[in-house]
Amino acid sequence: MRAEDPSSAEALPANRWLAETGGTRGPEYAARFAELAGAGEDVHGEAAAVDALLPRRARVLDAGCGTGRVASELARRGHLVTGVDLDASMLEEARRADPAGRWVLGDLLEVAPEEVGAPLDAVVLAGNVVVYLTPGTEGDVLTRLAGWLVPGGLLVAGFAADRHVAPEDLAGWCAAAGLEPVDSWGGWGGEPAGGDYSVQVHRRRR
Repeated sequence: MRAEDPSSAEALPANRWLAETGGTRGPEYAARFAELAGAGEDVHGEAAAVDALLPRRARVLDAGCGTGRVASELARRGHLVTGVDLDASMLEEARRADPAGRWVLGDLLEVAPEEVGAPLDAVVLAGNVVVYLTPGTEGDVLTRLAGWLVPGGLLVAGFAADRHVAPEDLAGWCAAAGLEPVDSWGGWGGEPAGGDYSVQVHRRRR
């Protein structure tokens, strides 16, 4: 998920998120969800779905945590959560909203296991994180995340199925990483799989 270094002849393609946003969208995202919550919308569907899968006080990594909405809600529900993101503007909002949270600025291919609290009971990739990974690194990222899971630990990912990554792509990367499928939905509310959104639950083999 690192941005391109133009001085390197073998540099990776630019990270999709940073290329699209310039790493400046934190305030905009925080304001958007604050407005939704203020209007009475439920903005915690992802956290509720993940929480239902976990034992109490599970060790969770919110990979690509953005402004911390999911991570903070999971922590409020009693889990031990670390949020990691490479967008400093997003993490600034996360720290402002939840100063007691555990936030790490970094690339998922570079942060150390101890920084994320590994070994983990679950890894969450909500909010199109899979879609915005640096092209060509997706399999490596999934393999690394899977390696931080305890046997039986879960990887839960949700993303728009019509943007860069197809559901079968994620399933293939998870299989190559030693994860087995558990469930799949068409949304965080447990909607039937199919359509333009995909939520997949995979488990590290015991």
